[in-house]
Amino acid sequence: MSETDDAPDGHIRKPRFSFVWIIPIVAAIIAGYLGYRTLVEEGPLLTLSFDTGTGLNASQTQVKYKDVALGTVESIALSRDHKHVIVKVRMTSVGAPFLTSHARWWVVRPNFSASGVSGLDTLISGSYITLDPGAPGGHKQDYFIGLEDPPGVRSDQPGSTFTLKADEIGSLGSGSPVFYRDVNVGEVLGYSIGNGVGPVTINIFVSAPYDSLVRAQSHFWNSSGISVSLTGGSFHVVVQSLQALLSGGVTFDLPPQGLDSPPSPDDAVFPLYPSQDAAKASGYNRKVPLVTYFTTAVTGLSPGAPVNVLGQQVGQVTDVKLVFDPLARVVRVRVAMDMQPERLFRDRVVPAAMLPALVQGMVNKGLRAELDTASYVTGQQVIALTIVPNAKPIPVTMEGDAYVLPSDAGAFGAIVASLGTFTDKLNKLPLDKVVDNLNTLLVTTNHTVGTAQIKQTLAALTATLNSANTALGGFRQNYGNDSDFQRNLEQLMNQANTTLRSIDLLTAYLNRNPSALLRGRSGQ
Repeated sequence: MSETDDAPDGHIRKPRFSFVWIIPIVAAIIAGYLGYRTLVEEGPLLTLSFDTGTGLNASQTQVKYKDVALGTVESIALSRDHKHVIVKVRMTSVGAPFLTSHARWWVVRPNFSASGVSGLDTLISGSYITLDPGAPGGHKQDYFIGLEDPPGVRSDQPGSTFTLKADEIGSLGSGSPVFYRDVNVGEVLGYSIGNGVGPVTINIFVSAPYDSLVRAQSHFWNSSGISVSLTGGSFHVVVQSLQALLSGGVTFDLPPQGLDSPPSPDDAVFPLYPSQDAAKASGYNRKVPLVTYFTTAVTGLSPGAPVNVLGQQVGQVTDVKLVFDPLARVVRVRVAMDMQPERLFRDRVVPAAMLPALVQGMVNKGLRAELDTASYVTGQQVIALTIVPNAKPIPVTMEGDAYVLPSDAGAFGAIVASLGTFTDKLNKLPLDKVVDNLNTLLVTTNHTVGTAQIKQTLAALTATLNSANTALGGFRQNYGNDSDFQRNLEQLMNQANTTLRSIDLLTAYLNRNPSALLRGRSGQ
């Protein structure tokens, strides 16, 4: 019998819906939704190349920007040449817009260095990859070479970059701080030695609003390490900061006369001076080149040494070198200097046309260049421009645009020269003959003092004294004890006794020490 036959009244029975199918249907809908959402949210595949894969883990390490997840590392492998680590990152749709040619990528790890401490949060959460999106624009790109260190300047950090030129950089390096009035306002981005012959190029970043203080009159100097000076008999030790002591540092200032000038544009070029004193000296606009020559040692004198007048700096040494004069066949030391007239004539401006007559007049009055010791501890020497009394007028000559000043040995040099002359004369003395003659004299004196004639003379003096005492007794009887003659005679005899005792003591001492006739009792 068919199912239709069982139906009452000839109606056909419809199949019943089973609730068992609800669960797989719902699961299929959820799976479809999740698949659709995955396809919608899944972004492009990013490829990064790093030197090392330290701290990176597949399926765990994330890509973050401002603590927002932009993707996850899918795989980590070596490059074909085994020199790099290739990291595949599946980006989300949120991270897709960051894949431009302006972006920079690096791994955030714990970092402890002299420049500071960073990445401490990764000690708990683990390392992650982050980026700097760079300036707006750029073309689409999905392959990047990652940075091994974080960049010094981020695209969202306001400020300006500048270029410094220096012969030496000391302990400066990437991350070294930049100071203005002891405030950390930037950092060194990096440096380049170029072809190795010219100056070193140093790139720095100064954050806003301090970048507006960098103007055409600003001075930059190397403030790395410790500055030690001896002034007024005491040591002065200056340390810019602990960070500058460890990793080096750059400091700049803005003179008052530079406030009216506009801020310098990006990538403006400035010289980097080795010290603050050198930077301040560069602020004087006028420089008069001078040259002088020395025939004595100039140990301790180097470029940058001060040129002083009465102990006050009016310039600095620019060059020190040996030169040979073929005509005179003499080796001399040529010292080149720059004098800043603004330091000497603060209240007036000396026209350039008056300088030759002014220099010649000063030389005629005894102006000379001398070596002076700035510190007996370090041996540093400076150039002192002094007036030598009774100095003869000397015509001032020129070497190019430099005035040639006559030099003088100075007080210390005169002492050394006198000692040298005395030594030469002493070496010429016949000291051997003098010593032989002294020995002969000592022997002769010894024999003479100990001879019988000296002893007979002393005996005679003693006999005479006894006779005088006897005569004195007779005089007392004839003239009395209170007469003037008696008193004068007693005084005379007392003096004679004292003289005799002195002669006796002298004779005894000379018998024991005959050399005392020449050397004295002190033996010197």
